[in-house]
Amino acid sequence: MNDIYEIDPVNGGKEGGLARVASLRDTLLRRDPDTLTVLAGDLLCPSALGIAPYKDGRLHGQQMIETMNALGLDYITFGNHEFDLPEESFYNRLKESQFTWISSNCFRENGTLFPGVVEDKIIDIKGVKVGIFGVTLSKKQTDYLIYKDPLVAAEQKVEELRPKVDILIALTHLTKDDDIRLASRLPEIDLILGGHEHENMQLWRGKDFTPIFKADANARTVYVHNLSYNTTAVQKLAITSKLYRITDALPEQPKTAEVVKKWRKIGYAGFRKKGLHPERIVATTDVALDGLEASVRNFPTTLTELIARSMLTAASEAQLALYNSGSIRVDDILPPGQITEYDIIRILPFGGNIVTVTMKGVLLERALTQGLANKGEGGFLQTGRVSGGQGKPWRIDGKELDPGAEYTVAVLDYLVKVGDDNLKFLVNTPEVPIIADQGDIRKALITELQAIFPAQLASP
Repeated sequence: MNDIYEIDPVNGGKEGGLARVASLRDTLLRRDPDTLTVLAGDLLCPSALGIAPYKDGRLHGQQMIETMNALGLDYITFGNHEFDLPEESFYNRLKESQFTWISSNCFRENGTLFPGVVEDKIIDIKGVKVGIFGVTLSKKQTDYLIYKDPLVAAEQKVEELRPKVDILIALTHLTKDDDIRLASRLPEIDLILGGHEHENMQLWRGKDFTPIFKADANARTVYVHNLSYNTTAVQKLAITSKLYRITDALPEQPKTAEVVKKWRKIGYAGFRKKGLHPERIVATTDVALDGLEASVRNFPTTLTELIARSMLTAASEAQLALYNSGSIRVDDILPPGQITEYDIIRILPFGGNIVTVTMKGVLLERALTQGLANKGEGGFLQTGRVSGGQGKPWRIDGKELDPGAEYTVAVLDYLVKVGDDNLKFLVNTPEVPIIADQGDIRKALITELQAIFPAQLASP
């Protein structure tokens, strides 16, 4: 598995769900008690349920750890989003884990391993030694973490482990391109099990055609790999792999389902204490809302256009709207039907305020061009009342952009206070003054949904 942000099923309950994964795992274990369950990073964050108020703070991934403990996860490497957690919460999640965290390139600020984390693992299965190491892309910067270059760390691990093991597996949370570099540079690796991308893929790269596999995020799918090792053959290792869809055709394993139910109840209660009502129906749509990462980071969808419209409704004086696609974290298609307040939290778990700024056309043109160049990443800009690009002149509300003119723009405050991929030139600069604050983007989206679907509104 890789990139798990939801313990519950997604796509209206039709896909995913960790209790269903646990059921599949039980079936595999009955066939072969040596089955190992691994996760290639991104478990603790970002999660809508994880931001629910709890005790003196937030859940911060507790629901993920207990669910994976119940499911029976064996090994995991860090994803870049593990380090979104505050330091104390991160250390607590490590302490609560009954599975093993493996990282060969993520260390404490003093250069030592995090408590309970190992750099690699060698497992003896019927006399065959299987080595696993883990590497993570060095994207998330935080005070309690330092990185070693993942490819350098991998080289060192291959040199150290290859003489000791029969099978060598890299558990990675890298971009596809870096996984390909890993396979090309280190053909001694037998199998790369990856994460970070949210769509399933299988590639064979490098001189030995090293297999690289990634499943779909949120356990829509899992890969099952069968490794057969023949000690007498010239080509000793054979790998056969199958992508399994996790759907409502799979029963839920009762133990894991109970843990999921427990934390859903706790999370919803936390939201209610803060005046949120996760089960409240805010609208009933007659269209699907596509929030898949593979969609929103590459092109507009009905959902992204709704968000842009909500920003322009809230900031009525603005001529256009801009926001980073990485603010949408639902990675799901919400089918036509009831939209709850929790769905809104899932769509925009980071929240953030809509602010109105002004900027010169020349700077706006630079931002739009860079936002388009960020395609495939969280810094890809979704827009409202903007057209053009890709060799065509940018147009604002149908009129060609004037580099010398001043524009009034509705943006998410993250873009001008923190910044995203290659867009830091918009952050805290007198060239982009904030002239108004229109409040929480999630409230604006609810208002827009209710305005568009008034006849279908199911509850006040």
